[in-house]
Amino acid sequence: ELEKVSTFSQMLLWFGAAVSIAEILTGALLAPLGFEMGMGAILVGHVIGAALLLPAGLIGAQSGLSAARSVRISFGRYGSYAFSILNLVQLLGWTAIMIVSGAKAMDGITGELWGFRNEAVGCAVIGVLIALWVLMGIKNLARVNIVVVTMLFGLSLVLGFTVLGQTGAGAAGEPISFGAAVELNVAMSLSWMPLISDYTRRLRRPFAGTAVSVLSYFIGSVLMFAIGLGASLYAGTADIARILLAAGLGLAALLIVLFSTVTTTFLDVYSAGVSAANLSERLNEKTVAVLVCALGTVLAASVSMEQYENFLFFIGSVFAPLFSILFVDYWLLGRREIDPSRPLDLRSALLWAAGFVFYRLLLPYDTPVGITLPVMLLVGVSSI
Repeated sequence: ELEKVSTFSQMLLWFGAAVSIAEILTGALLAPLGFEMGMGAILVGHVIGAALLLPAGLIGAQSGLSAARSVRISFGRYGSYAFSILNLVQLLGWTAIMIVSGAKAMDGITGELWGFRNEAVGCAVIGVLIALWVLMGIKNLARVNIVVVTMLFGLSLVLGFTVLGQTGAGAAGEPISFGAAVELNVAMSLSWMPLISDYTRRLRRPFAGTAVSVLSYFIGSVLMFAIGLGASLYAGTADIARILLAAGLGLAALLIVLFSTVTTTFLDVYSAGVSAANLSERLNEKTVAVLVCALGTVLAASVSMEQYENFLFFIGSVFAPLFSILFVDYWLLGRREIDPSRPLDLRSALLWAAGFVFYRLLLPYDTPVGITLPVMLLVGVSSI
């Protein structure tokens, strides 16, 4: 039996998930649009993202199933295995990306403050702290998160006012269309869709807890994207370490980087453990989570941030069609039970593959709402 958690603890968990350097860096990619158009893309993308996260989280909250288990409703046992493996790959990728972006920012701060630069040490420190977060467990984490998330919220506001108070030449970047900017925002929210049920399944109050979790992530994520956009436009750089130091935050700058990375990456490694447990019940969630954390820490040394945008779009192409099919089955057709006699639903699996191809084909094209929504609507209608 899973330990039940409060709505308040989930609110803290999901705000902590949103406060990350990766979200700030993604916001900085929107700078060529200018502030008003960039903020418009952030809001449109995040509203679409929240509208997708809510039904995904509610499936876990109502059924008590993890994301990987709930996939069995539409795709059967083997389909859920494919989901688990793909999810493990994306979570390992996220773990490495989060650790390396945090370590690079820490490097810039420790270099300025104490003349010490060593990215490998930064990766190791972050990795050890994430492992401690996992070993603490969801229940005990709530107490620590009260302190950590309150600190992150305060420092994020300071960072936001510092960035928006600057006047400087906007940083040049690769041109980006409004639709592509919306899609980047949606893709960031979409990357949490395969995880959210792993946490909402523990809620004492299913609907209220899920709604607060999604709203908390929405607010935190919009704030982070806006900071990234403003940093690139007004500070002339998206280098968060430099902005934090320019704000005179000193040691607090190091703490914001360290703990924002830990609170976000914890969710990635913990969910990797949950996905692995779907492959075999002999696998222990916490043990796998710590192993993924260790592997992600080692991988962080070889991760290239140049492929970051492509990574986000890959996540969208894999999980948007899958969840579209699950939503139709669960919410429209009322299929709520797992059929243990059905190892694979071939029709759903083929439709998932077709949706993946369709998403990839649409990538070069532009719509005002991005491409996730059109792809999900088409796949959803096809699955009825």
